Amino acid sequence: MKPNTDNPLSSHSRTASRSASSIAEFRRLHEEEGLLFLGNAWDPASAAALEKAGFAAIGTTSYGIAQASGMRDGEEIPFDRLAAIVRDIAARVNIPVSADIEAGYASKHADIVDNALRVADAGAAGLNIEDSPKDRHGLRDVSEQARLLALLRNALDARGFGGFFVNARTDTYLMPGVSDPFEETLLRVRAYADGGADGIFVPGLSADAEIAAVASASPLPLNVMSLPGLTSVSHLQMLGVRRFSFGNAFSDLALAFLARSAKRLLRDQDTQSLYAARSE
Repeated sequence: MKPNTDNPLSSHSRTASRSASSIAEFRRLHEEEGLLFLGNAWDPASAAALEKAGFAAIGTTSYGIAQASGMRDGEEIPFDRLAAIVRDIAARVNIPVSADIEAGYASKHADIVDNALRVADAGAAGLNIEDSPKDRHGLRDVSEQARLLALLRNALDARGFGGFFVNARTDTYLMPGVSDPFEETLLRVRAYADGGADGIFVPGLSADAEIAAVASASPLPLNVMSLPGLTSVSHLQMLGVRRFSFGNAFSDLALAFLARSAKRLLRDQDTQSLYAARSE
C-alpha cells in the first residue's frame, strides 16, 4: 500500500524532527571553537544564495525584510508577515535559521513570548530579541528584560524547543542617553545570562579594547555586527568574538544594485547589461 504522504500528523512529526535537528546544529555551531560567521537574509532567495555560498547558518535581518516589503524598520511590518517570511526561509534552506524579532513586536511580555513561540513553530532554530522597545524611548529596565528572557526560555522549553538559541541583543551602544555604554553592557550581559539567554549581541560595539573586554567578561558568547572598519572575521576571532553578522549591509548592497541597474536600463535604452557578468 502506498504511504499516505498527506497525513497531517506525519507532516507535523517530520517538521518537529527537522526543527529539533536544526536547533541542535545551531547550538553546536556556537559551541565549536572559533567564530560563527552568520549570513543575514531577508527572503528565501537571499537565504538560498547564502547557503549555496557555504554559510553554515542564517539570521534574518528585520531591516532588510522591512525594506524589501516597502516598509520601514522598527516593527512596522505586521508580525504575521514576518513569521511567514521566517517560515518560507526555514523551509527553503537546510541550514539553521535565527529570526530577528526586534523587541518582540508587542508591549506585554505574554504577547512577546507568544511571538517567540510562533517563529519557533515556523522552523527557526534561534532568535534575536533586543532591549530597546519601539513603544517608548530608551532601553527596557535591565531587570524587566531579564524577566522577559526567563519567560522566553521557560516557554520555549515547555513547548518542546529545548536548546533553542536565544540571542539577547542590547542596544547600549546605539541608544542615545546611555552614559557609559561599556559598563551598562557588562551589567546587562550578566543579568541576561542569569535570565536564560544563550548569547549576547552588542551592535555598535566597535573599539578593539572594549570588544576584547566584553568578550572576556561575558559568560555568554559575544556577537558583534559588521560596521565600516569592523569587517575581519579573523581579527574579531582574535579579540574573542564568537559570532559575527552583517545585519542589513548585504540587503542594502543588493537593493542598491537593483536601483543602479534599473537606472542603467532606462538610461541606455538597451537590455544588454542584463546578460553581462552574470557570474564571477
